[in-house]
Amino acid sequence: MKRIALRILAGISIFLVLAVAVGWLAFVPSPKEPGYKFAMAWGDKGKGPGQFSDPTGLAISGDEVFVADSRNGRIQVFDFNGKFKRQFGQPGKKPGDLSRPMNLRIAKGELYVAGYWNDRIQVFGLDGTLRRIIGGPGSGPGRFKAPGGIAVAANGDLYVADFYNQRIQQLKADGTFIRQWGTTGKVGIRGGEFNYPTDVALGADGTLYAGDGYNDRVQAFAPDGTLKNKWGGPFAMNIFGPFRGWFATVTSLSIDSKGNVFVADFYNNRVQKFTSDGTFLSSFGTKGSGDGQFSYVTAVAVAGDGTVFVADFGNNRIQKWLPRP
Repeated sequence: MKRIALRILAGISIFLVLAVAVGWLAFVPSPKEPGYKFAMAWGDKGKGPGQFSDPTGLAISGDEVFVADSRNGRIQVFDFNGKFKRQFGQPGKKPGDLSRPMNLRIAKGELYVAGYWNDRIQVFGLDGTLRRIIGGPGSGPGRFKAPGGIAVAANGDLYVADFYNQRIQQLKADGTFIRQWGTTGKVGIRGGEFNYPTDVALGADGTLYAGDGYNDRVQAFAPDGTLKNKWGGPFAMNIFGPFRGWFATVTSLSIDSKGNVFVADFYNNRVQKFTSDGTFLSSFGTKGSGDGQFSYVTAVAVAGDGTVFVADFGNNRIQKWLPRP
């Protein structure tokens, strides 16, 4: 009887090992490219030029890096080596004031700022001059509850991650409502539903990528609005984890010149890179305060030359990474 019991236990053990191995192969992809290397970092906690209090957004224009310095209520601008150039904004509610600016986007020489606590999108010239304000607080069409990110189409249409309203809105350039994805105020885990969306980005082919924050996934929609794909963990259905291709809260998206999608993976303290169809390519970053380590990643932005900039939230700094040869 003991021999039979041992054989049964051995069989169960082998089955479990095989099941784990099959699951790993099915749901944890291998890297497909060399990845990135740490180049430099700048910033620390404070209110002076080049210091930060919770950096939350990034955007690139030419050879300049725009940083949403959240609790300081301002935008700071640097060159690619971290040299401070200028700043604009102050905490408050008035036009041009910033109250927890979040993800940033630059289009046609203008900076779009998602105002999380002011429930609006503000558009600035790159010199900091306020151009216009879009939206305001509310749950109706064209209104926001803590917008987290913006994408701008070639025709000027806006796509806004409307965080507490659990939706992505598409608006005309003047803020007129066109359509939305998700049900206003309702959390969901199925395709086309959201659990606190944080950011959006547009591919060159018009594909809309949505950072579905607390569902720990990215959703991709065709120009006609239909769901193309979703990825992040098994079945991309609100299963978080530290494995490659999985997320623990998506906070920011950026698309490079080849159409690859970079994802800020907040609690996993890393950035992950995917092809446009969600195939995992590489990742970089670990938890900590040393070079190449992060204390929560809030934003990522890719320059035209492939340089990657990352907002290292808890360490109050910006990191610069370069592709490995």
